[in-house]
Amino acid sequence: MRKEGIGMKGSIRVSAKTLDDAITEALIQLGVTSDRLEYEVIEKGSAGFLGIGMKQAVIEAWRKEEKEPEKDIEEIIKEEMSLKPEKNDEKAEPKKEKKEKSSAVKKEKPAKEKESEPEASAQVKEKQELAKVEDQTIKAVEEFVRDTLKAMNMEVEITSSIDEDGALCVDMKGEHMGILIGKRGQTLDAFQYLANRVANKHQDGYVRVKLDTENYRARREETLKHLAKNIAHKVKRNRRPVALEPMNPYERRIIHSALQSDPYVTTHSEGEEPYRKVVVTLKR
Repeated sequence: MRKEGIGMKGSIRVSAKTLDDAITEALIQLGVTSDRLEYEVIEKGSAGFLGIGMKQAVIEAWRKEEKEPEKDIEEIIKEEMSLKPEKNDEKAEPKKEKKEKSSAVKKEKPAKEKESEPEASAQVKEKQELAKVEDQTIKAVEEFVRDTLKAMNMEVEITSSIDEDGALCVDMKGEHMGILIGKRGQTLDAFQYLANRVANKHQDGYVRVKLDTENYRARREETLKHLAKNIAHKVKRNRRPVALEPMNPYERRIIHSALQSDPYVTTHSEGEEPYRKVVVTLKR
């Protein structure tokens, strides 16, 4: 398996025994997940007869170009949010002060603990006891989601449920939902953040809202787990650390979790948000 060279627009030419192996190698070399990879098959490859006349599969691969419309969608979401009255802003301020105090205390910890601190603190937040989601909160969130999507001229079927952790899960079904997901799920994450703001203004206690469409969350998790294993294999083979693309705290936790039981590699996070990324290194 080898890299043939770098072409136009940052493309690379990769050869391997099979087409799947070539695609996997391209994912590793470009440091992207499968939803951000585009490629052209140069040679499908052939096993030959008893190894005679075997031809390797060759592909030209490059990072998928990002499109602009997503910015417009995020602007619509923010505009929709600005129309909602800020009822509990006064209540929200003390929470911010608490977070600042806790983060100041955490800074006194050793450097190694700092690296995985955002993921760890986010995990604690997920596990904290959630308030029971009231009917008025569900209604408010559904109304916010429906009104926002209507402003985007999107007809969507909304289904709400409470998961085993007590979070409000809102699933959206309709046409052209890829627009709502956005680049690496950034538009969906922004929409989810605003939905959480709406939910926590309508009742006491902390409630969490999860937005999903086309089973994106589960598919993205599987893609990241697969990428984590491929990166770990590359680190073991080359004995050099590999830095992944910047990810949000939720996605970084998936990478950390996928490799925490691997006895040969270790993971930590580097950089500042929103450019913080996971680095996979060989254990010493």
